[in-house]
Amino acid sequence: MKRNQPIEPHRIKSIEPIKLLNRHEREAKIKDAHFNIFKLDAEDIYIDLLTDSGTTAMSAKQWGALMMGDESYAGARSFRHFEKVVQEIFVKEFVIPCHQGRSAENLMFSTVVKPGQYVLNNTHFDTTRGNTLHCGGVPIDLPSSAVELLDAEAFKGNMDVDKLEQFISEHGPESIAMVIMTVTNNSVGGQPVSMANIKEVSEVCHRHGLLFFFDAARFAENCYFIKRDEAGYAGKSIEEIAKEMFSYADGAMMSAKKDGMANIGGLIALNDKQLFDKVTELMIVIEGFCTYGGLAGRDLEVLSVGLKEVLDFDYLHYRIGQVAYLGAEIQKAGIPIVMPTGGHAVFIDAGRLLPHIPSEQFPGQTLAVEFYREGGVRVVEIGSLMFGGVDPNTGQEFKAPHELVRLAMPRRVYTNSHYDYIAEVVARIVARKEKLTGYSITREPRLLRHFTCDLEPVKKVSMTV
Repeated sequence: MKRNQPIEPHRIKSIEPIKLLNRHEREAKIKDAHFNIFKLDAEDIYIDLLTDSGTTAMSAKQWGALMMGDESYAGARSFRHFEKVVQEIFVKEFVIPCHQGRSAENLMFSTVVKPGQYVLNNTHFDTTRGNTLHCGGVPIDLPSSAVELLDAEAFKGNMDVDKLEQFISEHGPESIAMVIMTVTNNSVGGQPVSMANIKEVSEVCHRHGLLFFFDAARFAENCYFIKRDEAGYAGKSIEEIAKEMFSYADGAMMSAKKDGMANIGGLIALNDKQLFDKVTELMIVIEGFCTYGGLAGRDLEVLSVGLKEVLDFDYLHYRIGQVAYLGAEIQKAGIPIVMPTGGHAVFIDAGRLLPHIPSEQFPGQTLAVEFYREGGVRVVEIGSLMFGGVDPNTGQEFKAPHELVRLAMPRRVYTNSHYDYIAEVVARIVARKEKLTGYSITREPRLLRHFTCDLEPVKKVSMTV
């Protein structure tokens, strides 16, 4: 009999109890959180798919490395281990440790982005967009124009090279601070970027003298898709593909809480000594000395192991297979999802599932709340709540391209039984989807409103005569 479930390429040596609150308790908890899933306490969650960031279960080798941390303030042995691993994989001379990805973004953008300059991306995710705006920059998304969410075609995370050339021609290279390629492309469903597209974008950027960086949070997952789906790469190792990929860019920023297989950490890797010195100067002011960057030595040791472990083909094959398995089970319940499934999450098209809820009432947030109400499952909205709103610098209104809900799968944490349970929860939500109503914001901050805003249900309008 052919299996349709991927089998774990590891044994489990430690467990953590989880508890499912009853329906009445869950109703009270989400109301107390003002219907913002970020405000729920972790102990009140049964299965947590809010993010794959910092939620990885560490390996035995990583736990062993933790005990080897050198906590010296400057020049620690642990930094040298970390530096060597990053140099080998990212093929860059200079390595800057950061406590997480948004710290790396803040350091880079504060150094290279001038007010009014553009930052181009295949698609910005929330903190990248937020840090761009914080520095007075203008985030511009140039996703592949061929993207149709439900079509199962490869490399839907690509950047539209024609639009990139057109933007440079219309605005001039001097107006552009940098170009970023997010791998995989989180905002359009965790979709990968092809090596061919990376080469094209690199050529355009370097022809125009533009700084080209990766947002490399899920670089290994992207390399797996290149190996699996792009001609000429089937016989190459994940590490060989990663080295080629990074060779086309001037540098990379990374939240190592994803494909670093760790619970904290990030990095900047680059070759430009002058830029390295500028970023390092700022880092020492706000983060810490340049050989620890806000991290403990033990965290650097864990990352040194994790960045190697993530290159293992068997792990990546299982990881991507588990995402595909959850996607297939959810589709059985009649839920429209982004296809093909990506590397780290299943993305539900909440706009299609709940067409009676307009975007200004956040259909994705409606669905996210129902996941918790129905089954104690925490997921996250990737739509008008996260990407809508107003640019605080210009007053321009942002509109989200899609109304999605992301089920982000922590690495090596949940088994297929957990995902079978989630599919059952989905089926129960679908059975009463027409009765669901939207939400409105009652309080919001200036930037990244989805993290801390308050919401309330929109009351149904009675249609009596």
